[in-house]
Amino acid sequence: MKAERIHQIHELLRERKRISLDELCEIFGVSKNTIRRDISELEEAGAIKKVYGGIVLKEAEITPLEPFSTREIRNINEKKKIAAAAAALVNDGEVIYIDSGTTTMHLLPHLAEKQFLTIVTASVYVLDLATRYGNLTVISTGGNLQAPINALVGPSVLECIRNYNFSKIFLASTGISVEHGATNASPLECEIKKELVQKDCPKYLLVDNSKFDVASLMTYSDLKAVDYVITDSRPADKFLEYFAANNIELILPEDD
Repeated sequence: MKAERIHQIHELLRERKRISLDELCEIFGVSKNTIRRDISELEEAGAIKKVYGGIVLKEAEITPLEPFSTREIRNINEKKKIAAAAAALVNDGEVIYIDSGTTTMHLLPHLAEKQFLTIVTASVYVLDLATRYGNLTVISTGGNLQAPINALVGPSVLECIRNYNFSKIFLASTGISVEHGATNASPLECEIKKELVQKDCPKYLLVDNSKFDVASLMTYSDLKAVDYVITDSRPADKFLEYFAANNIELILPEDD
């Protein structure tokens, strides 16, 4: 799978700092043209730099893939407020998708009283927490575990998303900017998020104030692909202007 290969190339480069095209072709058993297309995506994302005969790791100011345990405690109060505001928008009887992330994971406790609600997710945290709420129908996408992000990834996740009709989708992001859109540090997760933003239903992007003007490894969508942005405080004017120009509604918690 292309996304998995790109992820593995990036991980190899983190270990070695430099690697040749010939080595990559041998490791992955693909042609040079295929490898060139892969590294072009990494170069566009600012993660690598092409050199004669190969590639090197680029020391860019991008957010790396951090362990879930590190991210989940950062700005936790803000994340809980955002999740509560998002959960208030969910109605009984809906089918929603909860993206994996350290903000979206806080949705579930606020949905406990909903009736006939179906939740589809690739978040291992949400699946584990769901065992406490027997009245909710929670569907796992299946897939391969990517431990650093506490999420399931791979072709079965994409297939599951294609098969379901969602009432609403709640998305997460490592960072957002007007220039780079919604970004993420995991190529495998980016493939999932790209699939989600193509679904024909309202899409809500949940990001705390620290995520603004941050670009991570890969862009999975322009901001204009989402319908709502839910955050904990008023962002900079350039974001407000972009939202207004692209019919994106900004939602803040009530006490703000």
